[in-house]
Amino acid sequence: MSAGGRTGGGADDEDEYDVAVIGYGPTGVTAANLLGAAGLRVVVLERDAEVFSRARAISTDEEVLRIWQRVGLAERLKHDMLADRPLDFVDARGRVFLSARPTPRGHGHPPQMFIYQPALEQVLRDGVGRYPGVDVRLRHECVRLRQDADGVELTVVATADDSVRRLRARYVIAADGGSSLTRAQLNVGYEGRTYEDRWVVIDTKMIKPWPDHDRLRFRCDPARPAVDCPTPLGHHRWEFPILPGDDETHLTTDDAIHSMVSRYGIDRDQIEILRATVYSHHVRFAARFRVGRVFLAGDAAHAMPPWIGQGMAAGVRDVANLCWKLDAVLRGELPEPVLDSYETERKPHVREVTRRAVFVGRIITDRRPVVTRLRDALLPLLNRVPGFGDRLQDSHWIPVARYADGLQARPRTRASGHQIPQPWVTGPDGTRVRLDDVLGGRWLLLHDGPPTPQPAWRRSGVPSLTVLPAGSRPAEGAVVDRDGVLRTWMTERRAATLALRPDAYVYAAAPSGARLPPPPAGFAPTSHMTTSTAVQGTP
Repeated sequence: MSAGGRTGGGADDEDEYDVAVIGYGPTGVTAANLLGAAGLRVVVLERDAEVFSRARAISTDEEVLRIWQRVGLAERLKHDMLADRPLDFVDARGRVFLSARPTPRGHGHPPQMFIYQPALEQVLRDGVGRYPGVDVRLRHECVRLRQDADGVELTVVATADDSVRRLRARYVIAADGGSSLTRAQLNVGYEGRTYEDRWVVIDTKMIKPWPDHDRLRFRCDPARPAVDCPTPLGHHRWEFPILPGDDETHLTTDDAIHSMVSRYGIDRDQIEILRATVYSHHVRFAARFRVGRVFLAGDAAHAMPPWIGQGMAAGVRDVANLCWKLDAVLRGELPEPVLDSYETERKPHVREVTRRAVFVGRIITDRRPVVTRLRDALLPLLNRVPGFGDRLQDSHWIPVARYADGLQARPRTRASGHQIPQPWVTGPDGTRVRLDDVLGGRWLLLHDGPPTPQPAWRRSGVPSLTVLPAGSRPAEGAVVDRDGVLRTWMTERRAATLALRPDAYVYAAAPSGARLPPPPAGFAPTSHMTTSTAVQGTP
């Protein structure tokens, strides 16, 4: 039996699931891994037979790797990534007017990594194969949803033979992209705009590398801006706008592509053109992320321009926020209204990320001569201003995912709604590990120094962990903060005790000697919560 029990409605037992995931791109496959690791019974519905061959996303970040670490895939995924590459903003003459290098934010992985999306998705799909409770149905499309008091009935068409089958699930995650059929069935608006300019995205294989091929360059030429981007596994990517008067079909031909990249000294014998596709950029948000038992995630919930590489990352963050809550509700550990916090927490952050992506896009793509001359002259000067220049160079364009509201205790503190950093620590057995591998994806009390009794949390069976200073001997029920990162973070926020959610966000905090606010209303822990759900190893 699945963790949430059988659903009703008269379907065969084998077609009853805790969660149905519609769509098997980066968002859906991450959800399948997280839910599978939690031991839930899951069905994945994907209309295509294979991983989508076009590389769309080009980068990810340390926070997303931290999510994939939860399911034991981070190290395997990093084998196919390029880490810590600088980026340049280049003017029409090829001169760099701004350089930036992402700064680590303490999540335990490199701050930015370039990816080749088809390879990344294949590793994530291989990871799902570890979980016998996850039923992946490729070439299946959900054409109808019907909700009732007990769950959702899904009408599914197998595209190979047009056969129809009905499945049931307690909840549904719709990760079926920007043109989401699920969102349309729910009659949820997709508010925003689509940019007039379309872009040709070109995926190539490097035959003969050229100098600085491993630097990301935003070529801010008003005549024709371009993105010149390294991608791993011997690939390289360019993006060019389709300008007024251009023949869109011609721009995707080999001759046109070679002509455009030749401006940057790339000869025909240096690259093999794999594919060229035309895309539009969007800024859109679903009016609601939740309709009853159905949740929209990834591009089905929001779309943003690609300029800071956060489109795919936003979808991964969505399901990382949602999946542990679904697991807790299905197990009876938290009440169902907790699921409303998904939109409350995620939507403001996605809006802010999108706002910053639009801002960076304006720097790159502006074609007005007066504005671009001012930009090219002013930004190098600002780059020399102490503080301001450091902020530009450190690439702090992606906002920290702090939740101002949602599933957290009142009164709020300076630590509330933050995800704690993930330093290397020494575990109780003396081994050097990343912090999350000790936290184990569960509710946990974290103490800086001798623990203050927390009877309400102790009665709920929430375990505790003490953070010892660097140089301490390993001890049971404790971790040694090898570099002082975690203890410093807690001290700066005047938090001697933290109540952590399973996603390592702070639910509650208290200073030395004080008691925490009580656990969430309706909190009913099970033995599942006191053991680690982290998955070690790779497929």
